[in-house]
Amino acid sequence: MSLIDYLNGFVTPERRERIEHVLERRTNHIAVCIEDVYQLHNTSAVLRSCDVFGIQQLYVIEEQFGKRLDKNIAMGSEKWVDVHRFDTAKQCIDRLRSDGYKIIATTPLKTSAPLEDFDISEKSVICFGTEKSGLSSAIMDQADGYIHIPMEGFSESLNISVSAAIILHQLRSRLNESEIPWQLNMEQYTEKRLDWTMKSIRSIDDVLSRYTQENQAL
Repeated sequence: MSLIDYLNGFVTPERRERIEHVLERRTNHIAVCIEDVYQLHNTSAVLRSCDVFGIQQLYVIEEQFGKRLDKNIAMGSEKWVDVHRFDTAKQCIDRLRSDGYKIIATTPLKTSAPLEDFDISEKSVICFGTEKSGLSSAIMDQADGYIHIPMEGFSESLNISVSAAIILHQLRSRLNESEIPWQLNMEQYTEKRLDWTMKSIRSIDDVLSRYTQENQAL
């Protein structure tokens, strides 16, 4: 018996159905990167938005302020989103390039394109910067494109968690309506299905040990 079939015996049919349903809506086509966000709740809120809108990959640069993830605000989302942490922007950029992402910087600069004009056809990571000064020159200089949320009032910026939620909601909606193959491939789907099933079992270490023993006895 395969491991996933064995583990399915320890979760309810409703849980298995939920895992499969969420995985069918997950995407690596759009990812998120946040750089040196100071407020704990902002990092956690962005993580939660990634989960809500089906974004599987979150890249976190922690060069200035250290680890900024508040599990109380993330409300368990850290279990379902792949979080990649980096000590420097360069390390993160190198990884993003290796993972095949175009780097898109969010910025209110007039040279940036409005969100609705952003081309969603290419695999892209949307980068958000610190609350006060935005993205560093390390990210801005390496970016392949720049976008902003059009605003009609006196304020020229939004809280990072609000900006992320707005952008991810719009990009998610556009992906859903497109013919772009944004879903996880079979290998990615199978890997996350096993991972999430294990995370849904409380005594997973004992269950895995029992599975190993039973297979060795065959």
